[in-house]
Amino acid sequence: MKAMMMGFAALIVISVGAYFGLQELGFSTDARNAGATVRLD
Repeated sequence: MKAMMMGFAALIVISVGAYFGLQELGFSTDARNAGATVRLD
């Protein structure tokens, strides 16, 4: 049970870190799929 909880905690930490890290680097879905003529709000 302890190993499963540690796995869930690691999953949460990795997910949150990846979300904020990719947002800072500009790898969001809308920024990656939009062309030069698309205005993003």
